[in-house]
Amino acid sequence: MNGFNGFLRNDYLGLVVRLAVGIIFVYASIDKIAQPGQFARIVYNYHLLPGELVNLMAIIMPWIELFCGAFLILGIYKEGSVLILNVLVLVFIVAVGVNLFRGVDLECGCFTVSSKAKGAVLGLLIRDIGLLILTIYLFFNRSRRFCLIKTRG
Repeated sequence: MNGFNGFLRNDYLGLVVRLAVGIIFVYASIDKIAQPGQFARIVYNYHLLPGELVNLMAIIMPWIELFCGAFLILGIYKEGSVLILNVLVLVFIVAVGVNLFRGVDLECGCFTVSSKAKGAVLGLLIRDIGLLILTIYLFFNRSRRFCLIKTRG
């Protein structure tokens, strides 16, 4: 079990994954924050939320992505940020999976709100599962070496 424990405590792997996931979420938030109306249209096209919640989700979610991503990059509130991002990625997987089941070809709104950003829904699902694997690793990674604020562990 020492090998697996070492894998979970690996300072350098934890740093690389933390920075990669943080950069992904910060980058993903920028266009959504700049164009909330376009992002609200994309959220609406998933047909999963009541109309009253679409605008709220379109405004709040990109800021959550931005702050959690930035906190990961800086090593601040790592546990909380990773937990929130794990939940967010699970929501993405469910949303994309439901639309894959429905046979809907959708704009994911992942990194841009451009209407030209359509992708294969199965590819989006696979990418989100890969991102979930990274966020789960971060959830269990116990490295604090490169964190600005070191918490329990």
